[in-house]
Amino acid sequence: MNRLAVVALVPLVFLAGCGGGGPGSPEATATATVTVAPSPEAPSPTSEPTVSASTIPATPSGSTTPSSTVTGLPAPTGTKQVKVSRTPENPPLVTGLRSAAHDGGGFDRVVIDLKGARTGYTVDWVRQVVQDGSGEVVPLKGGAFLQVTITPANAHTESGKPTLGRTPVLNSELANVRSVVPVGDFEAVVTVAIALRHRAGFRVFEQKDPTRLVIDIAHQRA
Repeated sequence: MNRLAVVALVPLVFLAGCGGGGPGSPEATATATVTVAPSPEAPSPTSEPTVSASTIPATPSGSTTPSSTVTGLPAPTGTKQVKVSRTPENPPLVTGLRSAAHDGGGFDRVVIDLKGARTGYTVDWVRQVVQDGSGEVVPLKGGAFLQVTITPANAHTESGKPTLGRTPVLNSELANVRSVVPVGDFEAVVTVAIALRHRAGFRVFEQKDPTRLVIDIAHQRA
């Protein structure tokens, strides 16, 4: 696969207009970093002690239909960067973004669907969202922004056809998550921005069959 292939993922015009000020700078001193071999049994790091959850059924990309009926999970409280390093021989394809409320636990859930091996990722706070490759600021409404960087991974096939699409997932009805927006597919790095109403605790974990990266974000301010 030509990893130099670039598929521009530009948010739609109706997202223009900035909201409140961005959160503080990333707290790198408390980073949770895990380096794992490309094994399907590798542990799933989280910004909190690892929790178990029931399987989230696959739904069409962009769906805002609740994606699980998980019970017994508390709202997340961790706010530190979560980072996992993996080097699968064949980078997976990022195929979908979806989100839903989980009112019973006091958090919103974002799911990133992948096709292929589990790979590396970083989830961290950013002051503003920028377009990969061009470095241009992406004007998103929100008071805080989480950036999910998945690498190695692609959001296009070998022929250059996008697998993720260009449409942001808008969530005006959710308590904290406002939008989930693809902002980069450049040199085997896929970037997704999560615009929030305010900074809050979050946790990250993985599920398989199919492969998914799950980010839970609390409703209450951190």
